[in-house]
Amino acid sequence: MASVGFIGVGNMGSLMARNLIRAGHSLKIYDLSEEAANFVAQSGAKAVKSVKEAATDVDFVVTMLPVGANVRAVFIDAGVLEAAKPGAVLIDSSTIDVETACAVHAAAKAAGYEMLDAPVSGGVTGADAATLTFMCGGDKAVFEKAKPLLQGMGKNIVHCGAPGYGQVTKICNNMVAAINTLAICEAFVMGEKLGVDRNVLFDVLSTSTASSVMLTKSCPMPGPIPSSPSSNGFKPGFAAKLMMKDLRLSQAAAQSAGTPTPLGAVATAAFAMHMANGFGDLDTSSIVKLINPDI
Repeated sequence: MASVGFIGVGNMGSLMARNLIRAGHSLKIYDLSEEAANFVAQSGAKAVKSVKEAATDVDFVVTMLPVGANVRAVFIDAGVLEAAKPGAVLIDSSTIDVETACAVHAAAKAAGYEMLDAPVSGGVTGADAATLTFMCGGDKAVFEKAKPLLQGMGKNIVHCGAPGYGQVTKICNNMVAAINTLAICEAFVMGEKLGVDRNVLFDVLSTSTASSVMLTKSCPMPGPIPSSPSSNGFKPGFAAKLMMKDLRLSQAAAQSAGTPTPLGAVATAAFAMHMANGFGDLDTSSIVKLINPDI
């Protein structure tokens, strides 16, 4: 079993860290929130007082942070690259911009460390059940070294290619998920307004060419799936504000690549309106309220 320094134990990170503990790994954890750190410490992790302390004398350093600036700060400014022991593998599971991911990879390499960018998909449900998908960018040999650790937190561990490619893949995935969710909402509202019961719509769409994970796991209409966020007051599995963040990343990436993403742009505008209406803390599927505010 490995020793791990885990930095960033919020909604996702706390569950991922607890699964590593269950898998038998030894954890040191750090978070700006003492309450968040204490939550994971109750499962057997050692809460420490700084980034450097979390990164010292461990086999792996795992980070799960909100934005690229946080990742750059933790690795470069706060001292992960100063404190980690020789041979430690660095894994950033945050979802951030590709440029920052590549810059931190370069800084890690210059300091003599191996690194993966390894953002995840699956939300808090997947984090809790250890069924996350990890999309990994970096050297294949480093990926193979980190894979047994990642398997303690996820079910699908995928090597996507060179440094930054994990972030590229994650951004593509979430852009599709947002577009798909918006399309599902439009179809359900239209069908119901024309008289078809939402349960009938669900039964047909979920078993026909319109089917998708966003429909069968997170149906935006309350009722058809009792366990879905929509049937539980839109309590988030993946909050709309986080989808908005990823959509902005997708549009920045599209601009840098010089490729058009017209549907991605529409989805970004729709989620921006949804955020402005005050629904950012609700689940992504709550975007249905933009189509029909009465839901």
